[in-house]
This record gives sequence, C-alpha cells and structure tokens, in this order.
Amino acid sequence: MKNDSAEKMSSRAFFDTERISPNTFAYILMVPAALVMFGVVIYPFFYNVLLSFSNMSLRHFKDWHIIGFRQYGEVFSEKIFYSVFFKTLVWTFVNIFFHVTIGVALAIILNRKLFGKGAIRTLLILPWAIPQVIVALTWRSMFNYEYGAINLFIAQYFHMTPIQWLGKPLEAFSACIITNIWLGFPFMMTIALGGLQSIPRELYEAADIDGATGWQKFWTVTAPLLRPVMIPAITLGIIWTFNNVNIIWLVSNGGEPSDQTHILVSYVYKAAFNLYRYGYAAALSMVIFAILLIFSLFFLNRTRASEAAY
Repeated sequence: MKNDSAEKMSSRAFFDTERISPNTFAYILMVPAALVMFGVVIYPFFYNVLLSFSNMSLRHFKDWHIIGFRQYGEVFSEKIFYSVFFKTLVWTFVNIFFHVTIGVALAIILNRKLFGKGAIRTLLILPWAIPQVIVALTWRSMFNYEYGAINLFIAQYFHMTPIQWLGKPLEAFSACIITNIWLGFPFMMTIALGGLQSIPRELYEAADIDGATGWQKFWTVTAPLLRPVMIPAITLGIIWTFNNVNIIWLVSNGGEPSDQTHILVSYVYKAAFNLYRYGYAAALSMVIFAILLIFSLFFLNRTRASEAAY
C-alpha cells in the first residue's frame, strides 16, 4: 500500500505544472511531435541523402556501398533528365498560370453580391475536396477515345474528329494538365477570396471618387493588396504542382505513351519502384529538392512576400 501511494504521489508530482518550469513543461509536450517528425521526415531525408551516394539497386540490395557522386553524374549525363526537366517546367508554369488566373477571377466574382453565392462557392470548392485518385481516374475515363465524355462532347457540339487523348504524347500530356487545372484552381480561389475580403472598402470608395475604372482599381488597389496573400500561395502551388505525381501517373497510366509524359517526380517514382534503381532515384530526388529550395528562397526574396502591405 505504501509503495502504491508513493508511486501515485510521484506521478502527481511529475505532472504538477506548478512544480516544473513552463519551459520544461513545453519541452515535454513537444516530445511526441518531435519523435514523429524525426521518424517521418528527418530520418527518411538523411537516409535518402545516404542512398544518393550509394549503388543501391535490385542487384545490390543487401551489399550496397558508398560510391560518391557517381549517381549524380549519371543523372546529369543522361539526356532524358533535361527533356523531363523541360516538361516539368512547362507542366508547372501552365498549371500555376491557370490556377491563379481562374482562381482570382472566380474570387472577384464571388466577392460581389451574388444570388446563391454560398451554393456556388461550395460547388467550386468541390474539385479540391475530392481525393486526387478519384479525380484522376474519372478524368482518365472521360478522355477515353471511343466512349469518353470529352470526345463525345466535341464531336456532337463542335463537329470535330475525336482526339487520341491518351494515345499520343502531346495529347496525353495536355490531358494531365487539364485534369490538374480543374483540380488546383479552388485552392487559389479560396486564398484570393480571403485576401479580397480583408481589403478595406474605403480604398475602393476613394478610387471611385478619383474616377478610376474597374481595371485601374484592380491594378492599383486589388492586385497590390492581394500580393502578400497570393505570393506564399503561389509558392506552395508551385512546389505542390512540381511534385504532383498522382495526376501524371494515374491519368497517363505511368507515363504512357512510351514514357513521354513524365515529369521529374514521376520519373523518380519509375526509377525507384519500376526499375529498382534506388541510388539513382535518391540522387534525382535530391536534385529536385535542391531545385525547389533554391527557387523558393529566390522567389520569396525577389517578391518580398514577407513585407507588410499596409
């Protein structure tokens, strides 16, 4: 009995926040999160760095060893890296352009008095709420040459010849981009709408007194005040789009036709899990990480996104 009461007293004393300093209690609360971060982020990252300097592959799965920068040299010496990198830039630029353009345009419309605005806003956010796998497979069936809804639509209403959406490289890549545009604009719309609602109405009233047109009000009031909100969103959008393997992999069925629709991250997936070139895939993934890190720092610094708008 004495031992039980002593243990209870010890436990109470340990969790008694009045007897320990606030900093110690805060560190104790951080321990579970720190362990999870170490297990799912820090350890895999440094293990990936180690693999990028190794010859690990299906043939050297258990007897792999460090070979220096040879995998990085192989990445930059292969011509396919540059062609896939170019496609990745096109994929990212086109997607972000339409995400921002459509998202901001819809946000401006939704920021006005509109009948049924709540229902319209809910419908426009739906693409973002649906899991990417379902979206990708649905659009893949819609791009079917013979029975797909898109070919049936353009044949019936535009009298055009059905398009081999998934049978040719350019068309298949375009199909992936169309799918991702549909999937990505709600995020930009939501961010832009929040930014628009924070702009004081007095600024527009002052612009009206000065006789500014709608276009002039957009460029002198709306765009500058949306910039601090949109720049971080665009940075996140670029990183997510650059790394979006789901749409490319599922819509094009793993880079078909003939591996012509790959972007860098889907090519890494193929190298690791189809070709079992683990060291090469790790090196390529580190190259992607370096590209995104340099771009993000440069973009945020050049756009001065952290500066206050007012």
